[in-house]
Parts: sequence; C-alpha cells; structure tokens
Amino acid sequence: MDATTLGLRRTVVPTGVGPLVVRAGRASGSPVATVLLHGAAGSWSTWAPMIAASDEIGLPLSDVVAVDLPGWGESPGPVPAPADLAVAVAAVARALGYPRWRLVGHSLGGVIALDVAARFPDETVAVGVVSPSGAGARVVMRRPLAGGIRLPWLAGMVVAMRILRGLGPLASPLLRLLRRTGALRGLSRPLFRHPERVDPAVTDALADEIRPAAFLAAAHLSRTHDDAVWRRISCPVRSVRGAHDVFVAAADAREWSRILRDVDHVVLADSGHFAHVEQPVQTLRALREVWAASRATPAPAPRRRSAPPRRGRRTPAT
Repeated sequence: MDATTLGLRRTVVPTGVGPLVVRAGRASGSPVATVLLHGAAGSWSTWAPMIAASDEIGLPLSDVVAVDLPGWGESPGPVPAPADLAVAVAAVARALGYPRWRLVGHSLGGVIALDVAARFPDETVAVGVVSPSGAGARVVMRRPLAGGIRLPWLAGMVVAMRILRGLGPLASPLLRLLRRTGALRGLSRPLFRHPERVDPAVTDALADEIRPAAFLAAAHLSRTHDDAVWRRISCPVRSVRGAHDVFVAAADAREWSRILRDVDHVVLADSGHFAHVEQPVQTLRALREVWAASRATPAPAPRRRSAPPRRGRRTPAT
C-alpha cells in the first residue's frame, strides 16, 4: 500500500476543478500514461494490489498516474460535473508530460475513464474498466425503489450513506468503532467475494475512504449522465467484473455493446466488486490489450459499412 515501495511519488497538480493529488512514477520513456481512476469508495491505494501483482508476474505497469478524485483521498472537494472532471483528468496527464494515455477505472472511475475517452478520442489509446457503474446503477439513483429491486445492495449503500451524512460529526467515531471491533470487515462482505482473504490494510484503507457527502454528490450527478456520449470513443474498451458483483447490473454489458464500437467483457468467477483487489493477476490479464495499447498516432474511426463494429462478448474466466 506504500507509494514509495511501488515506485510512485506524491504530487499535486492544479486543475480547473481544484488541486488533484496523484501518485505518479515508474516512467519508461513512453509518451503514453497509464491513468488509474478509483471508484466512489476508495482512493489511489485501491490500485496498489494490482500494481504490486504486475511486478510479481514480470509485466510491471509503467508510467502510472494514480489519481485521488475530488472529494476522496487527499484531493479536496467538491465533486465536480462529469465533463469538468474529464477535462481535469486529461490536464493531470498533460501536466506530468504525457500527451496520450490509456485509462483504467473502477466503478465510478470507469464512467470517468469513458468520459475522458469520449472528450479526448485522439489522445486516448485504450480504456479498461473494472466493475463499471452502468445504467443499472443510475436507475437506482433516479428511482431507488424500482432500481433497488434489481440492485438491492447498491440501494442499501445509498441509504447507509444518507444515514452517515445525517450523523454529521458522529459518523467518524462510529466508523472507527466498527473498524476497531472488526465489524466493518464483516460489513464489507458485499464488496468482495472472499472478504476474509483480503489484506486488512486494504479494508482499513476503504474504511478511511467512506465519504458520504462525496458519494452522494457523485450519485446525484450520475442521475443525468448521458451514456450516448461514449459513441465518440474510437479506441478499444475492455471490461472486467466479478461474477459475484452485486453493484453492477447484468444487463449493463449488453447496453455497452450497443453503444461502444470495440468492447469485450470478461467475467472473473471468484471476485466481487473489487476484482482488481481480489484477483489482481487475472484482472491484469483480462486487460492485457489495454496495457499493450500505445499507438503513436490516432487511428481513424472504424467505418461501419466496410468494417462493422465488434460486438462485446462475455468471457468467463477463473
């Protein structure tokens, strides 16, 4: 979980949405950054297990730019509008000397990654998403009762965040108590397939990143998100999720295959919502085309008549 051990340094980048704290490093001389975007329950550190795993299997991730999104980690809020956040993420990569980038996002970070790719198609070489928040999650935000039938755990999380926000200053002592007694580890079960196997440092970090105000602000903004903007994406998109993910609707993959030109879906049989934590090696392999992407010049968008778009498929994996 230590940035220095992983070859990363802490830096602060001014952007249009305020200063963003990032962990960057492992430079290879490539002009393509590997931008990592966490979800609405985490910070840059949720990527630490996957970065460490990449070293262990001899395929180290390079040119890493792991961002603390506004309202989480060390980056101050408030949570900005999606379009403004996309511009800010691109600004971070450019400020660190990268004219192009591959984007990998988890949950909410997956939506942000796709928004960046849609706004900056020439600069984005590939997108990887891990358990991305799709249309099913947005139904929960718009209509909690109807959406909760399909994704009850997500609806329950929204309720829990509202309660914690209502507790105000009492929320932090309560969370510390739950963490100290071990109860918080049990409550994390919906996030993981095997919470007992997850390093306590990871669950402790997640506990520190429970930010009810930021979570609910992001949820509110997501209600009006227009996924149709992703039609502008010209690069390949690779998606991976756990078979036991209770926060992603099964129908989301079909909708993404309809919108995106080049998308594949991989399902890991033994993971929950945090596949990159529970099965980091398998996640790395599922996204291998994302890590390999490094085109020197933007590729032209595929022509639908002569080269029909590749339809997404769901590939089981272990």
